[in-house]
Amino acid sequence: MLSVFLARKLRQGRKNSGMLSLISIISTLSIAIGIAALIIGLSAMNGFERELKNRVLSVIPHGEFSALNGNLTNWRHVQETIQHYPQIVSSAPFVSFTGLLENGNKLKAIQIQGVDIEQEAKTSVLPQYVLDGKWQSFKDNSKQIIIGIGLANSLSVKEGDWVTLLIPVTDNTGQLKQPKRVRLHIAGIMDFSGNLGNSIGIIPLYDAQTYLQIGDNVTGIKVNVDNLYNANYIIHSIAMDLNVPLKAASWEQNYGYMYHDIQMIRQIMYLAMVVVIGVACFSIVSTLVIVVKDKQRDIAILKTLGATNQLISKTFIFYGIISGLIGSLIGVLLGIVISSQLSNIIKVIESIIGRQLLNSHIYFIDFLPSEIHITDVVIVFITSMILTFIASYYPAHRACKVDPVKILNGY
Repeated sequence: MLSVFLARKLRQGRKNSGMLSLISIISTLSIAIGIAALIIGLSAMNGFERELKNRVLSVIPHGEFSALNGNLTNWRHVQETIQHYPQIVSSAPFVSFTGLLENGNKLKAIQIQGVDIEQEAKTSVLPQYVLDGKWQSFKDNSKQIIIGIGLANSLSVKEGDWVTLLIPVTDNTGQLKQPKRVRLHIAGIMDFSGNLGNSIGIIPLYDAQTYLQIGDNVTGIKVNVDNLYNANYIIHSIAMDLNVPLKAASWEQNYGYMYHDIQMIRQIMYLAMVVVIGVACFSIVSTLVIVVKDKQRDIAILKTLGATNQLISKTFIFYGIISGLIGSLIGVLLGIVISSQLSNIIKVIESIIGRQLLNSHIYFIDFLPSEIHITDVVIVFITSMILTFIASYYPAHRACKVDPVKILNGY
């Protein structure tokens, strides 16, 4: 196209003007930096969402059914009934209680989960996080416990050590009595790389029932569903459909804020970065206005040779689009390269500053994840090009108003 050819010639001619060339380079780099920042930010949010799903929501149950008061007595019948619903992928009984774990003068609160060892392996990927495959040697009635690595570090214990579990005991009036003390052998360490491993302990279901003296009863039934993000609706629908009065809860009640926060930050980040890219794209306006001013004589000559206003307009629009395209491609390439190595880059930064950016006692992971989605890259690129096109319209319209008679006669 003639307009594209003329736009390229105008860009080549700008090198004769040092200031114009500098402004053009700055506007192009501004677009590149804005796009790269947006791709990196969105990739980080994608990484957080992936880790939330694969690291946290693959370990905790999607939903739980428990008795309204006390423990669940007819849990086998309840589990069998729940399992017949097509939305339920797997289920397992559990016993849950809070205790204190003691090692010497160190004491930590801990959430104990009593699990059926065989069913847990089918319901959760938790066994995969137990280091050195120690889940295989985990068994009932052996005074064993598996704890998170964060808790192990806090108590200064390791695999093979013995710790004391203090279980609160109440009398018939609800008053606290002397806690029950149980010596337990640390059979394994779970490495979740986040705060999930700071306050969780796993013991066999039979042992939990024995320590609490609840017979064959359990706290409830935990389940996984086929649609993770619709778990709240599925769990409560099943609870209402059952004839047994049960208390239902989904993962959203305890961990839903993480997912919603990630989505909210993603939207805020996208809007903020679009504004940044928009400002960078509209810096092309100043470049093109200077180009129009600088090339008035060339525009006048083109008009005397028969160039129409449409051709002049297209020429300057393509001039802006080419600048935006170069900046966008550089930004996309830079964003993809940095995003693919983001975790390693953050590790290097952490080693330089000597501190961890994501504290495992606060966040559900202790590293910065990243996952590039090609859809995000395409959307960012298209957004940038649309803003560039809009920004190029005004200077192109102004170029059409150049009067060749006045310019060539020196008025």
